[in-house]
Amino acid sequence: MTGEGNEARDGKDVLVPLVLASQSPRRRELLGLLGLTPEVIPAHIDEQRRPGEHPEAYVERLAREKAAVVAALRPDALVIAADTTVAIDDTIFEKPVDEPDAVRILEAIQGRDHLVHTGIAVVWKGHARSAVETTRVWMRRLDAAAIRDYIATSEPLDKAGAYGIQGYGAVIVERISGDYFTVMGLGLGRAVALFAEVGVRYSFGGLEPLEAGNGGPGTA
Repeated sequence: MTGEGNEARDGKDVLVPLVLASQSPRRRELLGLLGLTPEVIPAHIDEQRRPGEHPEAYVERLAREKAAVVAALRPDALVIAADTTVAIDDTIFEKPVDEPDAVRILEAIQGRDHLVHTGIAVVWKGHARSAVETTRVWMRRLDAAAIRDYIATSEPLDKAGAYGIQGYGAVIVERISGDYFTVMGLGLGRAVALFAEVGVRYSFGGLEPLEAGNGGPGTA
């Protein structure tokens, strides 16, 4: 069985189909680094931040809600969802709505540090787990011309925080403390750990159920 979810490898059939509850090409690419090819089913939910909701709680809630919506459609599959935001203190910088908004965001985060929070949620066979990974990022100082030239590439316009660390934005990042993949939108180590918590083992290119008594949900 191939063509969707966790593709067959080494002549073996898919044991646990994988669904990504996001249309983000970056998250799909990151799962591809693990040898996994998920089926993509975007989740359409209300992403409005609640009054007083902290950035970490916000991204974790959105990830859980996305995963739950898609798990209801695909109860046979391991579903993974994620949401990423950039924050300075309690101020969140989402994807810019237009070029002037991208200028505003880049002016706010340049020359200083900020936090990138990525909420990850997984669901399999009624078991749900979630977590938040946080990485601190320091940005280089940018003058108006550099900001204008970067926005002209169009890269910032669909990225939380108005930059992509894996693209042209690599040259405006000074350093990071934490997980690089979290800044891209999906901490892979944490994702694999959450798979295990709901009863699925990542086997370097594939996914297989954990047997009861071998670390699966409900194990004593």
